[in-house]
Amino acid sequence: MATNPKYTVPGMTPEQGGEVAALLQDRLHAYNDLHLTLKHAHWNVVGPNFISVHEMIDPQVEAVRGFADAVAERIATLGGSPKGTPGSIVAERQWEDYSIGRDTVIAHLAALDVVYQGVISSVRDVIAKTGELDPITEDMLIGQSAELELFHWFVRAHLENSGGALSTGDAKSEKKAAARATS
Repeated sequence: MATNPKYTVPGMTPEQGGEVAALLQDRLHAYNDLHLTLKHAHWNVVGPNFISVHEMIDPQVEAVRGFADAVAERIATLGGSPKGTPGSIVAERQWEDYSIGRDTVIAHLAALDVVYQGVISSVRDVIAKTGELDPITEDMLIGQSAELELFHWFVRAHLENSGGALSTGDAKSEKKAAARATS
């Protein structure tokens, strides 16, 4: 994507529009990756509580697809050209592919806990960076972050004990989180 589009929204320079669009491109990759990852988990989750988790994930998939669309349209509004191809996601992402295949409800939810932590943290970073440059983009991302945090809570509610501790502990990888939650 060009970092200096020929035009942008009124009140911003093309350079500022390009800077925000570049920040949003990473969010577009993350959201496209997340909705595919959620759908993958939806298809591969097994065991007790299968149906409740299977059905819980679909609305999350749809919402995240909507986030991707809103981000892509904001990139275009700012004068950029959004990239949404699988190749661009793989070439430009800064995270590993989802590592859990067919597995139990708890294993997938533990792995998704780690995924959501990464996505939410990176959205919050971009919110901080866009605040002074573009309050419209900041507002869009704040709304998306609020929904992502709600979805994360839905996932974590399955992993929490009555004392408030998560079965994943402080795991930083999907496989470690899944292993801790299922042991």
